Amino acid sequence: MRQVVSLSLQSAEARQIKKIAQKRGFGSVSSYVNYLLKADENLISETELLKTVRASRAEYRVGKSIKAKSLADLV
Repeated sequence: MRQVVSLSLQSAEARQIKKIAQKRGFGSVSSYVNYLLKADENLISETELLKTVRASRAEYRVGKSIKAKSLADLV
C-alpha cells in the first residue's frame, strides 16, 4: 500500500532535488528518495566507525596487522 508523504522545501531545494533525480536517471523524485532511503540502510554510524578504528589501532599496536606494500600482498 502506498502512502503520500509531503515535504516542505524551499523552491531552490525542490528544483535541485528534481534536477539531481533526473541527472541520476530516476523517473521521479519519489524513486530517487526511495533509493536514498535504501542506501541509508547501508551506512555505518559514526559510533560504529570509531569503534572499528579503535579496535584496528589496538590490533596494530600488538602486531596483529599486516604491513603490505600493495593490495596484492593482502590477497
